Amino acid sequence: MSAAMSDRASDPSQAWEEWRTERHRSVTGPTGNLALVETRWLPAGERPDLTAGAGQRDSVTVTTVERTDMVTGEPEYALRFWDAESPAIQNFERTDAFPFDPAWVLDATYTPVEDGRRVAFEHIRDNGGTRDLAVPGDIALTVDGTDYTLSAFDDDGTLLLVFGDPTNGTATYGAGRFLFVEHTGEGRVRLDFNRAFVPPCGFSDQYNCPMPPRQNRFHLPVEAGEKLPVFRDGFAGQH
Repeated sequence: MSAAMSDRASDPSQAWEEWRTERHRSVTGPTGNLALVETRWLPAGERPDLTAGAGQRDSVTVTTVERTDMVTGEPEYALRFWDAESPAIQNFERTDAFPFDPAWVLDATYTPVEDGRRVAFEHIRDNGGTRDLAVPGDIALTVDGTDYTLSAFDDDGTLLLVFGDPTNGTATYGAGRFLFVEHTGEGRVRLDFNRAFVPPCGFSDQYNCPMPPRQNRFHLPVEAGEKLPVFRDGFAGQH
Protein backbone atom coordinates (compact mmCIF):
# COMPACT_ATOMS: atom_id res chain seq x y z
CA MET A 1 0.00 0.00 0.00
CA SER A 2 1.36 3.41 -0.95
CA ALA A 3 1.78 6.18 1.62
CA ALA A 4 -1.08 8.13 0.04
CA MET A 5 -3.39 5.11 0.21
CA SER A 6 -2.34 4.47 3.81
CA ASP A 7 -3.13 8.08 4.73
CA ARG A 8 -6.61 7.79 3.20
CA ALA A 9 -7.26 4.51 4.98
CA SER A 10 -6.24 6.00 8.34
CA ASP A 11 -8.23 9.22 7.89
CA PRO A 12 -11.84 8.64 9.01
CA SER A 13 -13.09 11.84 7.39
CA GLN A 14 -11.57 10.85 4.03
CA ALA A 15 -13.09 7.38 4.34
CA TRP A 16 -16.44 9.05 5.02
CA GLU A 17 -16.10 11.21 1.90
CA GLU A 18 -15.46 8.07 -0.11
CA TRP A 19 -18.54 6.46 1.46
CA ARG A 20 -20.56 9.53 0.43
CA THR A 21 -19.33 9.17 -3.15
CA GLU A 22 -20.27 5.50 -3.19
CA ARG A 23 -23.71 6.27 -1.77
CA HIS A 24 -24.36 8.73 -4.62
CA ARG A 25 -23.26 6.14 -7.16
CA SER A 26 -25.46 3.50 -5.55
CA VAL A 27 -28.73 5.44 -5.34
CA THR A 28 -28.38 6.71 -8.92
CA GLY A 29 -27.44 3.33 -10.41
CA PRO A 30 -29.58 1.35 -12.91
CA THR A 31 -31.16 -0.57 -10.02
CA GLY A 32 -30.51 2.02 -7.33
CA ASN A 33 -33.15 3.50 -5.05
CA LEU A 34 -34.01 6.32 -7.46
CA ALA A 35 -34.52 3.92 -10.37
CA LEU A 36 -37.43 1.97 -8.85
CA VAL A 37 -40.55 3.21 -10.66
CA GLU A 38 -43.05 0.39 -10.14
CA THR A 39 -43.67 -2.58 -7.83
CA ARG A 40 -46.39 -4.79 -9.32
CA TRP A 41 -47.78 -7.23 -6.71
CA LEU A 42 -49.24 -10.40 -8.19
CA PRO A 43 -52.49 -12.17 -7.23
CA ALA A 44 -52.25 -14.69 -4.38
CA GLY A 45 -50.54 -17.90 -5.48
CA GLU A 46 -49.20 -16.46 -8.72
CA ARG A 47 -45.48 -16.73 -9.41
CA PRO A 48 -43.55 -13.91 -11.13
CA ASP A 49 -42.73 -14.21 -14.81
CA LEU A 50 -39.89 -11.98 -15.96
CA THR A 51 -41.14 -12.14 -19.54
CA ALA A 52 -43.86 -9.76 -18.37
CA GLY A 53 -41.23 -7.07 -18.78
CA ALA A 54 -40.92 -7.73 -22.50
CA GLY A 55 -41.33 -4.64 -24.62
CA GLN A 56 -39.86 -2.27 -22.03
CA ARG A 57 -37.34 0.26 -23.25
CA ASP A 58 -33.65 -0.56 -22.94
CA SER A 59 -33.17 1.51 -19.78
CA VAL A 60 -35.65 -0.68 -17.83
CA THR A 61 -34.62 -3.70 -15.75
CA VAL A 62 -37.21 -6.11 -14.31
CA THR A 63 -36.58 -8.13 -11.15
CA THR A 64 -38.69 -10.05 -8.62
CA VAL A 65 -39.31 -9.56 -4.92
CA GLU A 66 -40.97 -11.70 -2.26
CA ARG A 67 -42.64 -10.91 1.07
CA THR A 68 -44.95 -12.66 3.53
CA ASP A 69 -48.66 -11.87 3.55
CA MET A 70 -49.49 -10.26 6.90
CA VAL A 71 -52.80 -12.15 7.20
CA THR A 72 -52.20 -15.59 5.71
CA GLY A 73 -48.46 -15.93 6.28
CA GLU A 74 -48.11 -17.15 2.69
CA PRO A 75 -45.46 -15.77 0.34
CA GLU A 76 -46.41 -12.92 -2.00
CA TYR A 77 -44.51 -12.06 -5.15
CA ALA A 78 -44.07 -8.94 -7.24
CA LEU A 79 -42.28 -7.64 -10.29
CA ARG A 80 -40.13 -4.58 -9.84
CA PHE A 81 -39.42 -2.20 -12.69
CA TRP A 82 -36.22 -0.13 -12.54
CA ASP A 83 -35.54 2.66 -15.01
CA ALA A 84 -31.97 3.90 -15.36
CA GLU A 85 -33.43 7.04 -16.96
CA SER A 86 -36.19 7.64 -14.41
CA PRO A 87 -37.31 11.23 -13.78
CA ALA A 88 -36.02 10.93 -10.22
CA ILE A 89 -32.49 10.10 -11.40
CA GLN A 90 -32.54 12.85 -14.02
CA ASN A 91 -33.61 15.45 -11.47
CA PHE A 92 -31.54 14.25 -8.50
CA GLU A 93 -28.73 16.54 -7.33
CA ARG A 94 -27.40 15.13 -4.06
CA THR A 95 -28.20 13.85 -0.61
CA ASP A 96 -27.45 16.46 2.02
CA ALA A 97 -25.57 15.35 5.12
CA PHE A 98 -24.31 16.69 8.42
CA PRO A 99 -20.56 17.38 8.58
CA PHE A 100 -18.41 14.45 9.68
CA ASP A 101 -18.27 14.31 13.49
CA PRO A 102 -16.02 11.74 15.20
CA ALA A 103 -18.06 12.15 18.41
CA TRP A 104 -20.83 10.21 16.70
CA VAL A 105 -18.70 7.07 16.27
CA LEU A 106 -19.90 5.04 19.25
CA ASP A 107 -18.82 1.66 20.57
CA ALA A 108 -21.40 -0.55 22.22
CA THR A 109 -21.88 -3.94 23.85
CA TYR A 110 -23.48 -6.69 21.81
CA THR A 111 -25.21 -9.62 23.51
CA PRO A 112 -26.42 -12.42 21.23
CA VAL A 113 -29.84 -13.86 21.98
CA GLU A 114 -29.93 -17.63 22.13
CA ASP A 115 -32.25 -19.17 19.55
CA GLY A 116 -32.78 -15.68 18.12
CA ARG A 117 -35.69 -13.33 18.63
CA ARG A 118 -38.29 -11.85 16.35
CA VAL A 119 -39.34 -8.24 16.92
CA ALA A 120 -42.39 -6.56 15.40
CA PHE A 121 -41.46 -3.66 13.11
CA GLU A 122 -44.15 -1.39 11.73
CA HIS A 123 -43.66 -0.72 8.01
CA ILE A 124 -44.37 2.56 6.29
CA ARG A 125 -46.92 1.19 3.79
CA ASP A 126 -48.69 -1.33 6.04
CA ASN A 127 -51.18 1.11 7.62
CA GLY A 128 -50.11 0.35 11.18
CA GLY A 129 -49.50 -3.36 10.65
CA THR A 130 -46.26 -4.99 11.77
CA ARG A 131 -43.88 -7.58 10.36
CA ASP A 132 -41.65 -9.71 12.57
CA LEU A 133 -37.94 -9.43 11.79
CA ALA A 134 -35.11 -11.52 13.23
CA VAL A 135 -33.09 -9.61 15.87
CA PRO A 136 -30.10 -11.81 16.78
CA GLY A 137 -28.93 -9.79 19.81
CA ASP A 138 -29.13 -6.67 21.96
CA ILE A 139 -26.98 -3.57 21.45
CA ALA A 140 -26.42 -1.68 24.71
CA LEU A 141 -24.91 1.80 24.84
CA THR A 142 -25.17 5.09 26.69
CA VAL A 143 -25.82 8.33 24.78
CA ASP A 144 -25.78 11.66 26.60
CA GLY A 145 -26.34 9.94 29.94
CA THR A 146 -29.27 7.81 28.74
CA ASP A 147 -28.99 4.04 28.47
CA TYR A 148 -30.39 2.34 25.38
CA THR A 149 -30.92 -1.27 24.37
CA LEU A 150 -31.29 -1.21 20.61
CA SER A 151 -32.77 -3.81 18.28
CA ALA A 152 -30.92 -4.22 14.98
CA PHE A 153 -32.34 -6.85 12.65
CA ASP A 154 -30.49 -9.34 10.48
CA ASP A 155 -30.23 -8.02 6.92
CA ASP A 156 -28.62 -10.84 4.94
CA GLY A 157 -26.00 -11.44 7.63
CA THR A 158 -25.42 -7.78 8.55
CA LEU A 159 -26.98 -5.94 11.47
CA LEU A 160 -29.20 -3.10 10.26
CA LEU A 161 -30.34 -0.53 12.80
CA VAL A 162 -33.52 1.42 12.05
CA PHE A 163 -33.50 4.42 14.37
CA GLY A 164 -35.34 7.64 15.01
CA ASP A 165 -34.42 10.94 16.65
CA PRO A 166 -35.81 14.48 16.99
CA THR A 167 -34.36 15.56 13.62
CA ASN A 168 -36.83 13.31 11.77
CA GLY A 169 -39.37 15.26 9.78
CA THR A 170 -37.33 18.46 9.80
CA ALA A 171 -33.63 18.06 9.03
CA THR A 172 -33.82 14.33 8.22
CA TYR A 173 -36.21 11.83 6.67
CA GLY A 174 -39.46 11.70 8.63
CA ALA A 175 -39.72 7.93 9.10
CA GLY A 176 -36.21 7.53 10.54
CA ARG A 177 -32.86 6.47 9.15
CA PHE A 178 -30.85 3.27 8.66
CA LEU A 179 -27.36 2.33 9.89
CA PHE A 180 -25.28 -0.79 9.33
CA VAL A 181 -23.67 -1.98 12.58
CA GLU A 182 -20.07 -3.19 12.52
CA HIS A 183 -18.86 -6.07 14.71
CA THR A 184 -15.47 -5.06 16.19
CA GLY A 185 -14.68 -8.05 18.40
CA GLU A 186 -16.29 -10.53 20.72
CA GLY A 187 -19.22 -8.84 22.39
CA ARG A 188 -18.54 -5.40 20.84
CA VAL A 189 -19.99 -3.42 17.95
CA ARG A 190 -19.47 0.06 16.50
CA LEU A 191 -22.18 2.48 15.40
CA ASP A 192 -20.79 5.19 13.12
CA PHE A 193 -23.75 7.52 12.84
CA ASN A 194 -21.86 9.56 10.25
CA ARG A 195 -22.88 6.74 7.93
CA ALA A 196 -26.56 6.81 8.86
CA PHE A 197 -28.47 6.90 5.59
CA VAL A 198 -31.84 7.77 4.13
CA PRO A 199 -33.83 4.53 3.73
CA PRO A 200 -34.89 3.41 0.25
CA CYS A 201 -38.44 4.72 0.81
CA GLY A 202 -36.93 8.21 1.09
CA PHE A 203 -36.00 7.96 -2.61
CA SER A 204 -38.96 6.03 -4.06
CA ASP A 205 -42.47 5.44 -2.75
CA GLN A 206 -42.30 1.94 -4.25
CA TYR A 207 -40.46 0.65 -1.16
CA ASN A 208 -42.03 -0.53 2.09
CA CYS A 209 -39.46 0.33 4.76
CA PRO A 210 -39.50 -0.67 8.43
CA MET A 211 -39.82 2.15 10.94
CA PRO A 212 -38.00 2.52 14.27
CA PRO A 213 -39.52 0.65 17.21
CA ARG A 214 -39.77 2.57 20.48
CA GLN A 215 -36.47 1.24 21.87
CA ASN A 216 -34.61 2.59 18.81
CA ARG A 217 -35.70 6.21 19.26
CA PHE A 218 -33.07 8.56 20.68
CA HIS A 219 -34.03 11.44 22.96
CA LEU A 220 -31.49 13.87 21.50
CA PRO A 221 -30.90 14.97 17.89
CA VAL A 222 -28.48 12.69 16.04
CA GLU A 223 -26.78 15.39 13.97
CA ALA A 224 -24.69 13.01 11.89
CA GLY A 225 -25.18 11.13 8.65
CA GLU A 226 -27.46 11.79 5.72
CA LYS A 227 -30.29 14.32 5.91
CA LEU A 228 -32.55 14.36 2.83
CA PRO A 229 -32.35 13.88 -0.95
CA VAL A 230 -32.20 17.13 -2.93
CA PHE A 231 -33.81 17.45 -6.36
CA ARG A 232 -33.82 20.22 -8.93
CA ASP A 233 -36.32 23.00 -8.38
CA GLY A 234 -39.84 22.01 -9.29
CA PHE A 235 -39.31 18.26 -8.95
CA ALA A 236 -41.00 16.69 -5.93
CA GLY A 237 -39.22 13.35 -6.13
CA GLN A 238 -40.85 10.06 -5.20
CA HIS A 239 -40.58 10.30 -1.43
